Amino acid sequence: MQFAYGSSVIRVNMPDHPSLLSEITRRLRGGEGFALATINLDHLVKLRQDTRFREAYSRQDLVVADGNPIVWLSRLARDPVGLVTGSDLVIPLARLAAAEDAGLALVGTTDAALDAAAAEIQRRAPGCRIVARIAPPMGFDPDSDAARDLLMQIQASGARLCFLALGAPKQERLAARGRSLVPEIGFASIGAGLDFLAGNQRRAPEWVRRIAMEWAWRMLSAPRRLVPRYARCAAILPSEAVAALRQRR
Repeated sequence: MQFAYGSSVIRVNMPDHPSLLSEITRRLRGGEGFALATINLDHLVKLRQDTRFREAYSRQDLVVADGNPIVWLSRLARDPVGLVTGSDLVIPLARLAAAEDAGLALVGTTDAALDAAAAEIQRRAPGCRIVARIAPPMGFDPDSDAARDLLMQIQASGARLCFLALGAPKQERLAARGRSLVPEIGFASIGAGLDFLAGNQRRAPEWVRRIAMEWAWRMLSAPRRLVPRYARCAAILPSEAVAALRQRR
């Protein structure tokens, strides 16, 4: 499944959890870094509008489907992929880091949330070494000198894997920059994954996720912020469906 915007083509190249974990294991063992993005409809909206975001996405090594609409579009294209949400990757990747003795860095949200998330990660992924916790200030710019210093700090910590919880497009842009400056580190953009672990945000119950209604749960939890976002997402669905149909093999 792929999405094309001008000269940029973004392909969902990791079809499921096992494929992704296998590839990340291979890269950790080989001393090879990566940038992992979790594409969803909100990202598709931003990709249409933001040239720098498109450029950053084109430099992601691994892309998974984070949202049922992406899964549905892949089925329309007859190139099906499974649902792999960023939030559901945090603990499996932390356990993988523990198994490979790879230091883990946490970047994003607040100092208090990072401390709470770190405690939960270490409870659920015994042996995971969290070697850096960095909460950038408001207005953090992934293209700034401060961002370069942050990447150097992650490298100096000995981290081999880094969770970026900065929200799109900042996290993907920082990951793309990290691929150039510290290519031995794996960057996973996980959105609100650390805030969910810290308890700062409440995730939809499992039964809501099973019926593919997590978007509605989230929208009702913060309607002022999310209703406009989901309206923009709904508006692009028809054209994305047409584009998916054109991809049929």
